[in-house]
Amino acid sequence: MVVGVPAIRLRSGLELDFSDQGREGNRAVVLIPGPTDSWRSYEPVLSSMPDHLRVVAVSLRGHGDSSKPPANYRVEDLASDVVAFLDGLAIERAVLVGHSGSCLVARRVALDVPDRVVGLFLEASPLTLRDDDNLRRFVDAVVSTLTSPIDRDFARSFVADTSSESLDPVMVERLVDDLVKVPAHAWHEMFSSLLDYDDTTELTRLGAPVKLVWGDDDVLVSRQMQEQLVQLLPGAELTVYAGVGHTPRWEEPARFARELTEFGSMLLR
Repeated sequence: MVVGVPAIRLRSGLELDFSDQGREGNRAVVLIPGPTDSWRSYEPVLSSMPDHLRVVAVSLRGHGDSSKPPANYRVEDLASDVVAFLDGLAIERAVLVGHSGSCLVARRVALDVPDRVVGLFLEASPLTLRDDDNLRRFVDAVVSTLTSPIDRDFARSFVADTSSESLDPVMVERLVDDLVKVPAHAWHEMFSSLLDYDDTTELTRLGAPVKLVWGDDDVLVSRQMQEQLVQLLPGAELTVYAGVGHTPRWEEPARFARELTEFGSMLLR
């Protein structure tokens, strides 16, 4: 099992829970979990990453054992935390890895501090979720009704909806353990704010290489979105995982780690 390190305190006063492994240095692969996941959601991948790369996985505010302030869970807020996190760990150049909604966070960081981001590795990335009908129904029918603490049965069903039946039951329970740590107010603001966020008119400014990873059984993020991203992102290429759902790294962690290693090693020489 990958072990985390003591939380880092940002200049804002927030503390972020994270793991840090591999080679020391000012260049790193930085893993940003999707909404409601902690850094531990990358454990199946972390155990297969080589020592010659510095690999850092972070739990965003409100997630895992990170600080849980009462507000500020927009994409812009989370991206600002990631920049402060890079500063705190003296990471000057990074390959940012995002999943689902956190791909928007990784993209925001790359847009705001392009000199710090040498590549993006985006898993199940939406084009935009602004005014997305499916997300709006989920927010109105489910998220808006949540109260703290989050019910474990609900958490388990949420994990099941974004994974597959092949996921190790032990891993499922770890994911549930972390998901119930996310307070209801974080769910409310985080998911509602996704309905307002849209960076698509800015994406042509991203010159860094981008690898899009997508499973063709993903019922949450479409193939059309991937193809639109390839058109908008100058340095993008798409890799499709056949028969895989919304979280390819949980279903094919060895392949995911291998491809991330190749991408990161090329850009962080």
